Amino acid sequence: MRQLIYLSMCLFSLVTTAHSEPIDQARAAAELAPFKQKLQQALRSGLAHGPVEAITTCRIEAPAIATALSDEFLRLGRASHRLRNPDNVAPAWVVPVLDEYVAEPSSRQARLVTLPNDGTGYIEPIAVQPLCMTCHGTQLAPAVAAKIDELYPSDQARGYTVGELRGVFWLEFSPDR
Repeated sequence: MRQLIYLSMCLFSLVTTAHSEPIDQARAAAELAPFKQKLQQALRSGLAHGPVEAITTCRIEAPAIATALSDEFLRLGRASHRLRNPDNVAPAWVVPVLDEYVAEPSSRQARLVTLPNDGTGYIEPIAVQPLCMTCHGTQLAPAVAAKIDELYPSDQARGYTVGELRGVFWLEFSPDR
């Protein structure tokens, strides 16, 4: 019985220690990495069936990936100043940093933010890559434009050039993490 109590105390100590590690940019970036990788995999998988299929894949899989990687201590997502999907509106604490990224391109470095609830936020800019141009560029194929119009009637996420700010990834660590 004593061994069981001791083992329980050790396990509790491990769990609470794991969540009390300080959050720095390296740790936050590491927590974000699987989200970025899974999004890339989903996009490439969709693109293997054509750009129109990639739009549908992104619409379904991106939110599911964010939900699957979130838990009671960590919430994550994407946001932009020019939304395609209205469900990706930025949390209130992200808005000032996103506005700064838009206004001052030289400020576009990943950063930590102290949240009002004593949690920690992490924001990382997303730059438009050549692959993004298929659905976010200035010249969209008619079938791509039609599918975007169908799924996102209020789309504002077109007309980008490579290197431009597309939006941000964000993570929200609870104070208990």
